[in-house]
Amino acid sequence: MKNNLLMNFTVDKENSTVNVKREFNAPVANVWSAWTEPEILDQWWAPAPWKSKTKSMDFKVGGRRLYAMLGPQGEEHWAIADFTSISPKTNFKYLDAFSDAEGNLNTDFPRSDWNVTFSEQGGATIVDVAIKHDNLSDLEKIIEMGFKEGFTIAMEGLDKIFEEAK
Repeated sequence: MKNNLLMNFTVDKENSTVNVKREFNAPVANVWSAWTEPEILDQWWAPAPWKSKTKSMDFKVGGRRLYAMLGPQGEEHWAIADFTSISPKTNFKYLDAFSDAEGNLNTDFPRSDWNVTFSEQGGATIVDVAIKHDNLSDLEKIIEMGFKEGFTIAMEGLDKIFEEAK
């Protein structure tokens, strides 16, 4: 079933932006919850075999999610999402960055500006993600780190959650 779900991943070097358009076989309310509730986010946000663990999350404008990506050999990579805009069930925006376990910014890695939009089409939900970087070298650094592959695997993990919920 997941083979027929839309997944477009494009890199706009001129604007230092990654665009991901992904279809999910679930109503928009369920997809919104999966992206905004830490109990569900932690089930799919990391690309398997990695796991996601939210330490804290305050989903509101000015709020923050502090979470770790946990590797199979005990690796821990911490990150923060600072929420800048929320329009319930249609869009939210946040600044994403690597951090330490206390949420202090890791300036060795680029920060990105995420714009996540949700729309329903015939019982399925389309999620449009635009990830803007300050410059082309920041964008290229994230791509080299395997962002496309990891994000694709994470999206497939979310598909499994929706399949199991049926």
